[in-house]
Amino acid sequence: MVPCIQAKDITLTFKPKNRDPVTALKSLTLDVAQGEFVSIVGPSGCGKSTFLNILLGLIKPDTGEMRLNGKQISGPGQERAMVFQEFGLLPWRTVLANVELGLELKGIQPSVRRERGMELIKMAGLIGFENHYPHELSGGMKQRVGLARALATDPEVLLMDEPFASLDAQTRDLMQAELLQIWDRAKKTVIFVTHSIEEAAYLSDRVIVIGARPGRTKSIIKINLPRPRDYEMRLSAEFNDIKAEIWNTLKEELITRTGDGI
Repeated sequence: MVPCIQAKDITLTFKPKNRDPVTALKSLTLDVAQGEFVSIVGPSGCGKSTFLNILLGLIKPDTGEMRLNGKQISGPGQERAMVFQEFGLLPWRTVLANVELGLELKGIQPSVRRERGMELIKMAGLIGFENHYPHELSGGMKQRVGLARALATDPEVLLMDEPFASLDAQTRDLMQAELLQIWDRAKKTVIFVTHSIEEAAYLSDRVIVIGARPGRTKSIIKINLPRPRDYEMRLSAEFNDIKAEIWNTLKEELITRTGDGI
């Protein structure tokens, strides 16, 4: 069976004017199965976001192949959607209008857009706020709108670039639990970039540790914890063992990057 996502020997070097070239990724290889939740962790500057941009089709690698369902990615496509750390909501549009944006751009008729938009607003726990504007929402609510907007066009793959990094700790925990519920219902393939080892271990089927720049696949850690998962699971010895395994692998790369102990 062909994996949903195949990254093979991806190498990319940025060549800015009047500065030395920077190799962001080097021979990075990774497969992701249909419906899998995979998190990516690694030192700052190791190319995690660059990898997402290649997968989204915004950047082309210098060498290597990025494939979706066996077909090489050559540009953006409706089968992929991104959720960013910054909410990116249009302030002059209501919650419903923001969620409907992708459908509107596709030329979907208003009645169908509204029906789909309300379904997703309900899924995201935003019923009663569909006519509110972004400035009237909390950070967690804004991120729910961003997630609903990304799901509106029914993409096969959801790319998430540190989507909860700007939220307070309690809201972040809540959003993680809600994301797992939405993922379980929507059955999407998710690539989730985060700096949080605990977040990666809690959400994922597998955690990919990317090495210090130039980024490459350092380790793949399978999370053998039952689903559905709850907050109490984070207190278990098994969960802490997984966190320790991720941390010890990541620590080697942090030491490599800084050149000394941490």
